[in-house]
Amino acid sequence: MDEDASTPRDTAKSRQTRARILDRAMKLIAERGYAAATNSAIAEAAELTRGAMLYHFPSHEALLEALVDYIQAERATRFQTASDELPPGADVTEHAIDAYWALLHEPAFIAFAELEAAARSVPAVADRIAVAQADYDRAQIGDHFLKMLHAGPGPRFQASRDLARFMLEGLARAHLAYDEEGRVDRLLGVIKRATHMLNRKGGVTDLWED
Repeated sequence: MDEDASTPRDTAKSRQTRARILDRAMKLIAERGYAAATNSAIAEAAELTRGAMLYHFPSHEALLEALVDYIQAERATRFQTASDELPPGADVTEHAIDAYWALLHEPAFIAFAELEAAARSVPAVADRIAVAQADYDRAQIGDHFLKMLHAGPGPRFQASRDLARFMLEGLARAHLAYDEEGRVDRLLGVIKRATHMLNRKGGVTDLWED
């Protein structure tokens, strides 16, 4: 059977173009939100005609499916790198929290958070990120963050990991109207000390520094 002329050939150039489209789409969503990332806007950001982009992704659904996989792979790569970069003599818990806080401000993580927000009202997005959310929770956050925190098994250490993770993710999405730097620094300190406590490295009186 002859290959469908509408199907892009799997060549090095084609793969490079697809990667550029997905990278520009990810960054556009991170900068402007999911609603702004129309096919036309993505094509313009990728410096392609809309027709050229449709050659690689015939529909927005096809683009979205590939984009979720692309963002997921980017997050996994960045998480692996961060978990392998423990400086000599560093406090492992504080390094893990600082590293994840930095990751949450990178395009792949911001873009995924935007997709999660869009999933509340866009069924197509919800359908495509559900598996990625579960995989990330189990494999990426589960293995790498646990390794970074040097936390053991059991509900106590699960709670320490979840406390740090969800407080950081919530703080990253918050919009602090005043004294942002000071409030963030104080909250990061509390998160670190609370995580230490749950990991049996401090007591309740250590939660707030006088």
